[in-house]
Amino acid sequence: MKRIFVATVIATFALGSAAMAQTCEVKAVGKDGKALSGAAKTSFVKKCKEDTCEAKAVGSDGKKLSGAAKTSFMKKCEEGA
Repeated sequence: MKRIFVATVIATFALGSAAMAQTCEVKAVGKDGKALSGAAKTSFVKKCKEDTCEAKAVGSDGKKLSGAAKTSFMKKCEEGA
């Protein structure tokens, strides 16, 4: 049962990461309402992904991940794997 739950959570994050990438791209708009481009867009999208993944970095016990577990999770989440 636990394995099924873990597999479901991982699949959800994988799908969520793909949606997150598009969401961050859509949110990349400057104060003037124009779409960001170049380094500004790259920086914004990276920060957006980090912030989104940070909120999802929670263990099965409900506590925030730390150390190697958090690093691994953040890497996978940000890559969309």
